Amino acid sequence: MDVIGFGALNVDKIYLVSEIPKAEEESYVLDLKVYPGGSSANTIVGLSRLGLKTGFIGKVGKDEEGAFLVEDLKKEGVDTHNVIVSDGRTGCAMVFVDKKGERAILLDPALNDTIGFDEIDLDYVNKFKLLHLSSFVCKFNDSSFESQKKLVEIFNGVVSFDPGSIYAKFGLEKIKPLIKHTDVFMPNEGEVKLLTGLDYKDGAEFFLQWCEVVVVKRGDKGCYITDGKNSYEIPAYNVKVVDTTGAGDAFNAGFLYGYLKGKGLDECGKLGNYIASLCIQKVGARTGLPFINRL
Repeated sequence: MDVIGFGALNVDKIYLVSEIPKAEEESYVLDLKVYPGGSSANTIVGLSRLGLKTGFIGKVGKDEEGAFLVEDLKKEGVDTHNVIVSDGRTGCAMVFVDKKGERAILLDPALNDTIGFDEIDLDYVNKFKLLHLSSFVCKFNDSSFESQKKLVEIFNGVVSFDPGSIYAKFGLEKIKPLIKHTDVFMPNEGEVKLLTGLDYKDGAEFFLQWCEVVVVKRGDKGCYITDGKNSYEIPAYNVKVVDTTGAGDAFNAGFLYGYLKGKGLDECGKLGNYIASLCIQKVGARTGLPFINRL
């Protein structure tokens, strides 16, 4: 088994809008599309489409939305052995995308935040080479976050971690227990600034005290990668942007695919940028993710 993800499972309701309104402003909806989502889940689907054997740790409700998410993972070839189905409401992300492809997101975590450590099949998880983590909201319940902290301490393989803006806003001290057990740390430039107060290069250097590789995603500027010995600035592909939803998750899929295939860090970065460039040309986090036989 190759990669298992641990993060939120959301139904993404993507509203294409005339503009993203500020407080006291109004705009209007041009279209509404509904997709399966969740940061780590998007990355895992990307890796499954690239031919890797994948699984997921998550939680959904006994509702139509939960069934929709589980069935989609199965359809994508993701093992759902540790996706828990429980009483309660499935998570939802309301995503507002303007004509430039820029976005704003409202998250309803629901059951996502309630994964107890005793609900994780440790023997199953330790069959995988790599564990990929993404964030939980943790506003009403810290169970999933606490379970992540316990799991990284005993996981036998490689840990990759994309903190997202939610965990970055928690601050360094709160998420340090995860970072200290991370091999491949994958924040974006803004998250590096939030966590360290430093620019992306100095911030990446800072995280090398715990992590073997730091990958900083820089949007249309590409990415910066360092392992302390070699550093790479890799430019983004110049494509028409339709929707940036899931771009970072798509990048993670490309990078981690290259990493597990033993490619150099610069090649991993190029793969990440390429998969991200395909993602942002379509509406939805997974629509543009390629299948290995179509690359």
